[in-house]
Amino acid sequence: MTSSALELVGSGVADLSIRQVAERTGLSIHTLRYYERAGLISSVKRAANGHRRYSENDLIWLEFLKRLRATGMPTSQMKRFAELRRQGDASKAERIALLKTHYLSVENQIDELSNNLGAIREKIKRLSGASPEKVR
Repeated sequence: MTSSALELVGSGVADLSIRQVAERTGLSIHTLRYYERAGLISSVKRAANGHRRYSENDLIWLEFLKRLRATGMPTSQMKRFAELRRQGDASKAERIALLKTHYLSVENQIDELSNNLGAIREKIKRLSGASPEKVR
């Protein structure tokens, strides 16, 4: 979670505009509107004038969505997870399974990146005669 968003968690702030949420999460206003249209965010409450008003729980959920996106989860899987989340406890096992699958995928990507980084490190070592510790 961004530092600004973290400051809000537990602060009781429950009525943020879309601009404030964009500033605190680092997501654009366009992305926030897209997430709502795509069903990634449950219907956001509206003020009397029709403007979106986000709660602390909305912020927490948006930060989790950012983590899923940052780790490469396809939007279709993010949508599926959001649908399951709205179903509540009845979908808990399926949500866990979806997250475990994604977790393993991310772990595999990290392993592959680590192996590739090791190969690059070795190449630098051979080319420069440096020890692997001195590559950085």
